Amino acid sequence: MSTPLPGMTLPADHPLVTTDPSRSTAASPLIAAYRGETTSRTPVWFMRQAGRSLPEYRRAREGTGMLEACLTPALAAEITLQPVRRHDVDAGIFFSDIVVPLKLAGVDVDIVPGTGPVLGSTVRTAADVAALPQLTEEALERIREAVRLTVAELGSTPLIGFAGAPFTVAAYMVEGGPSRDHLGPRTMMHADPETWDALATWAADAAGRFLRAQIEAGASAGQLFDSWAGSLSLSDYERYVQPYSARALSHLASEVPSGVQQAPLVHFGTGTSEILPAMRDAGASVVGVDYRLPLGEADRRLAKSPGPDGRGAVPLQGNIDPALLAAPWEILEAHVREVVDAGRAAPGHVVNLGHGVPPTTDPDVLTRVVELVHSIQP
Repeated sequence: MSTPLPGMTLPADHPLVTTDPSRSTAASPLIAAYRGETTSRTPVWFMRQAGRSLPEYRRAREGTGMLEACLTPALAAEITLQPVRRHDVDAGIFFSDIVVPLKLAGVDVDIVPGTGPVLGSTVRTAADVAALPQLTEEALERIREAVRLTVAELGSTPLIGFAGAPFTVAAYMVEGGPSRDHLGPRTMMHADPETWDALATWAADAAGRFLRAQIEAGASAGQLFDSWAGSLSLSDYERYVQPYSARALSHLASEVPSGVQQAPLVHFGTGTSEILPAMRDAGASVVGVDYRLPLGEADRRLAKSPGPDGRGAVPLQGNIDPALLAAPWEILEAHVREVVDAGRAAPGHVVNLGHGVPPTTDPDVLTRVVELVHSIQP
């Protein structure tokens, strides 16, 4: 298995470091909120904002498969930029998918329309894991190029890097595709912990290298997305998952403990209300909260459960209920205002959805939500 890379030092022309005001993101509302600092306006972006809800996305993707789009630098950059142009969100989220690192490593995987990621073969034995190819720095060059193209167009608007968390990626590998209960990986943890360790370590190193490549190329923050962590008990999460999320995030460790050279890292999962302190303790500086738990309660749970390093409450991201995007405006507006108000309890708050943008969402509604959030004083 590969080992975490040496401490990361951002180049002098990186958006978090540069002194060029037209390219600097260090004082942007998003980065300020992620660091728990005062913001000039309430920042907002949406998970899955670059995607199926936009007609320009559908035109750009016409005739192109999902993974091909992710691995074509100019197209990935264009798709990432589309919602920033349309909605005036406070960040772009790098257009990718959680299985892109697998594809880059040489794993047989595809994204099947209407189904999701599907692997050519499952990974269920020690021999299966030992046969997995390693993700190399050379294979990541297309990702770096896509990030460079995107950052050049974003100017002082931050780009957020993206990677799937080890548990979610490993769950797809064990099951061979989407699963409702993730029984396979949950069983492997207990029945064959050595194979689980090897697989989760592989997934952690792939995620960490993938996310690090994006940040080194110009992303100003990163998000580790654990879609299926909510299927776990707290004890299973702490024993069999948290160490590997921590390993993934360790690839992003900076050689300086604080300051502008450190990119904020967000850890988000769905159905994770009962494990938020454990997710924080994996090492991210911001915790994403899904729509099931009010932000004030999330802040309370984090504050009352400080981790081994003494951290309690941290900046939060979230958590508009995506279902309300199709509700009458007066209902959605009231909900958005409640979310913004609840977020004031946390050391910092970036408004987002409690999951991704549904593909049927009216883009004009998203634009209107952004305008509303920006109109509310931080």
